[in-house]
This record gives sequence, structure tokens and C-alpha cells, in this order.
Amino acid sequence: MKEFTSINEILDFAIGEEQAAVDFYLQLAAQSKSQQTKKIFHEYAEEEMRHKANLLQVRERGTFQIPDEKVRDLKIAEYLVDVRPSSNMSYQDALILAMKKEKAAFRMYSALASQAEDPAVKALFVNLALEESKHKLSFEIEYDDYILKEN
Repeated sequence: MKEFTSINEILDFAIGEEQAAVDFYLQLAAQSKSQQTKKIFHEYAEEEMRHKANLLQVRERGTFQIPDEKVRDLKIAEYLVDVRPSSNMSYQDALILAMKKEKAAFRMYSALASQAEDPAVKALFVNLALEESKHKLSFEIEYDDYILKEN
């Protein structure tokens, strides 16, 4: 894992990861044939853009606040097969892909938090992991509501 020497390097890394998430969701939206799927992935891209904007603001101000909250995990993503993005991807496959992406982001930020020695840096990564776990949960709820309940 990359070694960081300053909070600004960490913030730059996190900002880059959020931009990658924006690009990911926009790519999924562009490849989706369903208007519902396009809309959902555009909404997630917008949320990732807000995260990026918040991180940019943190970098400029030099301060941040950490919420004290826990996010439930339905663990649906752990039992699903991997899928690849495609132009004819089903809504189910798109949700699976999004869950896996958010799970990977959560693990990355959790690993960075566990390696951080500075309490402020650790708190920043814990907060980012929390945000990614919220995204995963919302995709799991969507999957449960629209895929599992219909079958």
C-alpha cells in the first residue's frame, strides 16, 4: 500500500479515488440501456462528486468533522458472483457491480485507516470508509427490494 507523508497526500489520493468513482458510475450509466439504471448511476456519480468537493474543501480549510454513526451491512454483496460492465448489462448485474465497487472502496479506506498513525488521518479514512459502506448498503437494499423480492 502507498505510503503517505502528509495529510495533503492522503487527501489528494482520496480525491483521486472519488473522481475514479464518478467516472465509474458515469461509465455504467452510459452503458446502461434502462433509463432507471442510467438515472440511479447518475445519482451516485453526483454523490461521489459531492464527496470529492467535500474533500477539496477539507484540503483548503485544513479541518474536518467525523460523524459518530454505524452503518448496517446486509452482506448481500458477499454472496454474489462478479460481473463486468457491458452495454447490455441487466439492472441486477449493474447493482452487483456497484456493490462490489463500494465494498472494495470500503476495504481500501479501512486498510488505510488501520495503517494511519496520525489520529486525524485515521479519522479521515474511517469517515471515508463509512461513506462507502453507506453506498454499499443502499445498493444492497435496492437489490433486496427489486431483485430478491421479485424472484
